[in-house]
Amino acid sequence: MSFADKVIYQIYPKSFYDSTGSGVGDLRGVIEKVSYIASLGVDMVWFNPFFASPQKDNGYDISNYYAIEPSMGTMSDLEELIAALDEHGIGVMFDMVFNHVSTEHEWFQRALAGEKEYQDFFYLQPAQVNGSLPTNWKSKFGGPAWEPFGDTNLYYLHLYDVSQADLNWHNPRVRQELFNVVNFWRDKGVRGFRFDVINVIGKDEVLLDAPEGTLDKLMYTDTPRVHTWVKEMNRASFGNDANSVTVGELSSTTIENGVLYSAPARDELSMIFSFHHLKVDYDAGNKWSRVPFDFEALKGLWHGWAEGVQAGNGWNALFLNNHDQPRALNRFGDVETYRVESATMLAAAVHLSRGTPYIYMGEEIGMVDPVYSSMDDYVDVEAHNAFATLRESGLSEAQAFEVVVSKARDNSRTPMQWDASAHAGFTSGTPWLGTADYAEINVEAEQREGKILPFYKKLIALRHEYPVISRGRYTPWVADHRSVYAFTRQDGEGSAATELLVLNNFYGEATDVSVPERFIGGQVLISNYSADAPTSGAYRLLPYQTLAVLIQGGQ
Repeated sequence: MSFADKVIYQIYPKSFYDSTGSGVGDLRGVIEKVSYIASLGVDMVWFNPFFASPQKDNGYDISNYYAIEPSMGTMSDLEELIAALDEHGIGVMFDMVFNHVSTEHEWFQRALAGEKEYQDFFYLQPAQVNGSLPTNWKSKFGGPAWEPFGDTNLYYLHLYDVSQADLNWHNPRVRQELFNVVNFWRDKGVRGFRFDVINVIGKDEVLLDAPEGTLDKLMYTDTPRVHTWVKEMNRASFGNDANSVTVGELSSTTIENGVLYSAPARDELSMIFSFHHLKVDYDAGNKWSRVPFDFEALKGLWHGWAEGVQAGNGWNALFLNNHDQPRALNRFGDVETYRVESATMLAAAVHLSRGTPYIYMGEEIGMVDPVYSSMDDYVDVEAHNAFATLRESGLSEAQAFEVVVSKARDNSRTPMQWDASAHAGFTSGTPWLGTADYAEINVEAEQREGKILPFYKKLIALRHEYPVISRGRYTPWVADHRSVYAFTRQDGEGSAATELLVLNNFYGEATDVSVPERFIGGQVLISNYSADAPTSGAYRLLPYQTLAVLIQGGQ
C-alpha cells in the first residue's frame, strides 16, 4: 500500500493565507506558503473545495466542477500551485463533492427550465397522496429534506442545505459526468481524491418514508449499490493510476462497510474516514449538546475500529481535527493548563496508530477554538440553524449560544495563525471569519521556540522511517485503564519482530500503567516529556504524557 507511510496535510483554502487583502484565503496565498508546508515533511495536501460556488455551504455547494471560485484565484494559479508542491515531492488531493450540486449548477438550472434530460439528474418526486412531503426524511442541516422544485408540483431532495440538490446516481449519465470530473483533474496531475459523504449516494430510485421509529439515514446510507458505483468510478478514473490515494468520507458507517470500501482486493478506495470517535461528546447522540467526552467510548471505538478494519485488511484515515469539527484540543485536552502536553499527546495517539494520519492546518501549532461573543460572529449555516432549533426546544439564548460555542464548525475554520501581527498575519484586510487566540499561538512563535510543531515534524519523520509505525499490526494494551489509551504495534514475527508500545495519558493527573516485560529497557522513540525507558513492569505517566517505546527485532 503506497499510502501506508504517507502523512496528509489538510488546507481549508478560505482560511489559510490571503495574498490580496480581500479577507479571504486564496490559491496564491497557498503558493506563498509552500515552503512552510514542505518544512513539515508531509506527502500530500488535501484541499477543501475551491471550485466555483455561491458559498452557501463554504464551497461544498459546487456550481461548476471545472472552474475556480474567482475569490480563490484562477486556473493558472492552481496549475502553478500543483507544480510548486510537486517540486517538493508533495502531491495534491482534491475534494470531490459528488452527492449533490449547488442549485445554481447548470444541471439544476436546466432541469428547472424544463429539460427532462436534466430533471433526471436529480431526485424529483410529487407530494404524497395525503399532501405531505415526498418522504419524512430530515435534512442533516435541519428541517425537511425536500424543497419545492420551481413552479411544478414536484419537490427536490436535499440531504444537506436547501441549496444543495442531491444527484441521482441511478442515471448512468450522471455517473459518467462525475467520472469525467475526476479524469479532468487527473489530467492536471492530481492523484489524490477525497469523496465527500460518498456513502449516501446509494439511495433507491423511488424514495419512501422511513418506517415509524426508524432513522431515515438507514434508508440511504451504505446501501450495496454504493460499492457497485464506487467500483465503477475506480475502473473509469483514479484506478488507472498506480499511485492514486483516495479516501471516502463515510457518514454513520460500520466497520464491516469500512473494510468493504478500503480492502485493496475490493478495488474501491484507499482508505475511509469514519466519525464515531468524534461523537463521544454528544449527549445521547445529539451533536448540539454540551457534555464531557466519554473516554471509555473513545478508547473502545479506537481499539474496535483499528482491530476490526485490520482484520479485514482495510485501512483507516486517522484524524481528530478537520474543517467540520471543533478543535480537538478544546474537546479532549486542557487548553488552559496543559495545552502543549495535550496537543502533543493527541498527536501521538493518532500518528502512531495503524492508518494514514491527517493533519488539519493549525493543529501542528496547537490552535484552539475562538472565543466569540454572539451568534453574529458565526458564519456557518449549520451553526445558525442549530441555534434556532435549540431556542425552539426551550433553551435560553445564553444556553443555546453555549452549545453552539462548543460544537460549531467555524471553530476550526478560523484563519491560520502565522504570527502575532493584526489578524494573525492571515490578511491585511478584514478576515471573513474572526480569529482565535494568536498572540502566543502562531507559526512564527512555534518555529522560534515552540514544542508542538517540532513534535509533529518528528512524528511525520518517524512514520517515514519505521515500518512498524506505517505498516505494523495493532493490538490494544491495558484496554480497561481508566485514563490511558495504549496499544502496541508489531512488524515481523518472533525474535525478528520490531515492536512499539504507545502509552497516552488523557488526563491532567499522573497515573501508573503496566508495561509488558519485553519493553523494559527499550528505546524511547518519542515522548512529550523528558522521559526514560521503563525500568520495571510499571510506569508513571505524567499529565497528558505520551510515551512510545521501541524494541528492535534481532537485538
